[in-house]
Amino acid sequence: MGFTVTSQMDQGHVPVAGCAVVVAASLFLLVRRRAPLCVLACVLAVNLSLNWFSSLGQHYGAATVVALYTAVRHHRAAVGAAAVAGCVAVLHFVHPVLPAPSLMDFVANAASALFVAGAAVGAGRWQRGAEAQRRLLAERAVSDERRRIARELHDIVAHHLTTMQLLAGGARASIDRSPEAAREALVTLEGSGRTALREMRHLLDVLRAGDENDEGETTAPQPGIGDLDRIVGDSRRAGLPTTLTTDGDPRSLPPGVALTVFRIVQEALTNALRHAGDGAHVDVRLTFAVHEVRVAVTDDGPRPGRPGRPVARGSGHGLMGMRERVALHGGTLRAGPEGGGFAVRARLPLPTDRQETYA
Repeated sequence: MGFTVTSQMDQGHVPVAGCAVVVAASLFLLVRRRAPLCVLACVLAVNLSLNWFSSLGQHYGAATVVALYTAVRHHRAAVGAAAVAGCVAVLHFVHPVLPAPSLMDFVANAASALFVAGAAVGAGRWQRGAEAQRRLLAERAVSDERRRIARELHDIVAHHLTTMQLLAGGARASIDRSPEAAREALVTLEGSGRTALREMRHLLDVLRAGDENDEGETTAPQPGIGDLDRIVGDSRRAGLPTTLTTDGDPRSLPPGVALTVFRIVQEALTNALRHAGDGAHVDVRLTFAVHEVRVAVTDDGPRPGRPGRPVARGSGHGLMGMRERVALHGGTLRAGPEGGGFAVRARLPLPTDRQETYA
């Protein structure tokens, strides 16, 4: 448009071939991210051919601005400076048919190139700073969640070790007068030992240095499958219709897995309360199989005509924490839009010893 208007004002007509050249220069921008310097050179070369169709002189058209911006944005400072200098030289001094431009034209060309380069450098610094901040927040959220998981697993391991100590003392005291009771205590002790060892391995996987310095934090019994009715009831009282369906037998579920199931349901319900919208209904389904536990928390979205959720949902630290917990047990987690609502689905494999017990 600039070439068309300027040609009409200065020459009284619009060169059709010149318009085609301007369009051709813009087509190179389609690959500007793959080869920024080559695209800039091609755009400058095509723009030079405008002198054969018009006596308007060289100027910073839209294609040149975008090409120069991309070259400075995606290369080192030395390469960007060379691109700016080359752009100024080509647009100012290489004129096949025009007389030498004035000093004012040179200052205008140089100022335009520096302005574009400054915008590219400023945008690059802002984007790198924003990315570094996002990475820092994500790493901090993961670290905090892993420390929390480690503290919870520590409580589970401590509970089982205490139980083992009591069982061992009871078996020792009754081994002479009641060998059968002593044998049952030792069998239970063996199971508690396997569970404690497994949870200890998980604890060592996620434990971070400095966690023992977190003072002033009180510990409480860790929730499990039996506490799901409570948080489902809390969800209903908060105004979100919620149903809980259980398939299979949750007995003898390892404490770490039970805690992970509870946290997944808790976070998914919190997410639904915040974003599901008016009139939504949430279904919580737990499936306990021999080899794995499956968790599905789905909502059907808001009713027609009522406020709904934002487009992006489930991308915060809560989802990150759920993924950490599921990955700790070797499982998988999927979260995203489903139908008109949102779904969180997790699969947690069960330890071999529990599978053998049910087999």
